[in-house]
Amino acid sequence: MLNLNLISLLTHKQYRTVYGTLLNHRDALAALGAQVNTVPYKVPPVAPVLYIKPRNTWVGHEDVVVVPADAPELEIGAALGVVIGRTACKVSVADAMNFVAGYTIVNDISVPHASYYRPSMRFKCRDTFCPIGPIAVPREALANPNAVEITVALDGEVVQRSSTTGLIRPVAQLLADGTDFMTLRPGGILSIGVAAGSPRARAGQRVTITVDGIGQLENVLAAEVMA
Repeated sequence: MLNLNLISLLTHKQYRTVYGTLLNHRDALAALGAQVNTVPYKVPPVAPVLYIKPRNTWVGHEDVVVVPADAPELEIGAALGVVIGRTACKVSVADAMNFVAGYTIVNDISVPHASYYRPSMRFKCRDTFCPIGPIAVPREALANPNAVEITVALDGEVVQRSSTTGLIRPVAQLLADGTDFMTLRPGGILSIGVAAGSPRARAGQRVTITVDGIGQLENVLAAEVMA
């Protein structure tokens, strides 16, 4: 089992793979409306919609997030991150939580876009687009990860309130469904999804994500400096 006393001291660069999840909040799926039944979706998702936030996206607490020159504002994706503690492959819902070492905060940033089908790397994987931290807390620190309040503030003003009570797949179910087709390794992070109404932020603004039981992740956005 991954030692959370050590994980709490690790930098964001020492985690393993970071996975994002789309449309795992009921309100996020509902926001698509009738679009979910048309091309390219045709039907609501029947399995987790997962993607990877590669290492170039990872930054830590108080690090600068770069706003690309071709994207005047960014979409802030406040999410609970599940830190994997043991190699997990085809785990059951009943046993899934035994593979969790703890939890952290993930800001799954993206360039605003209309389509959620097959998430585009161009929108999701720009440099600095995944702040993580500032710490990971042990699994026992959150009595119920499926009932955690999350807030987003821009320059100190709260602009979004959400809760993991709205998850379509609670943590254990998401782990079971995800490990049915891929192995999760110790130190990996599974972001469990973003609620509807993600706020947008511009260069010069400070983003503060608060997750009850973990703390606050803060980053300032800065415009890209062109060479």
